[in-house]
Amino acid sequence: MRKTLFFVIFLTFFVFPLPVFSNLGVGVATGKIVVEDKLRPGMIYNLPPLTVLNTGDEEAEYEAGVAYHEKQSELQPNEKWFDFSPKKFFLKPGESQKVEIKLNLPVRAEPGDYFAYLEGKPLKKSESGKSTIGIAAAAKLYFTVLPANPILGAYYKAVSLWKINQPWSARFAIIIGVAILYSLLNRFLGFQISFGKKKEKKNE
Repeated sequence: MRKTLFFVIFLTFFVFPLPVFSNLGVGVATGKIVVEDKLRPGMIYNLPPLTVLNTGDEEAEYEAGVAYHEKQSELQPNEKWFDFSPKKFFLKPGESQKVEIKLNLPVRAEPGDYFAYLEGKPLKKSESGKSTIGIAAAAKLYFTVLPANPILGAYYKAVSLWKINQPWSARFAIIIGVAILYSLLNRFLGFQISFGKKKEKKNE
């Protein structure tokens, strides 16, 4: 009996070793995000970054995205409102990636309280190309959008773009201002600037 048991154990662990399964894992080091500022339609707002962790034991590709609670009472922000940088990335076991997030509110965003999950998840593909992993980790996001008409929304959008694109916004404005000033001087005062060389007068 003992010989038979020993033979079975020998076959199990040495001749036919048990398969070793790799483990995919994900975590986030970012807690709940509550935007204290009251946002308005058209604004572009920089959210706190989302830090995604590979808690598994194999390298994998990860993706940042947005998810929602099935029966949430708050409004759901459209995923197109979010810009993740980077959107996809590779992580080795134990590594982390900080993902920068911009919230780009449309001019006609509905006012009210919003909620969403900012999540990170591994993208594991099977041999058939289909996704086989459904795990994810997320941070809760809360923010409020105040009422504003489309004209104000367009104004907030322009102001946000101006701030984000500094210092190029200021440089572009200076160039436009100089061009307009030159055009006015040329029209009303006959002011002209010549960049070419003056032609020499021919001797009579």
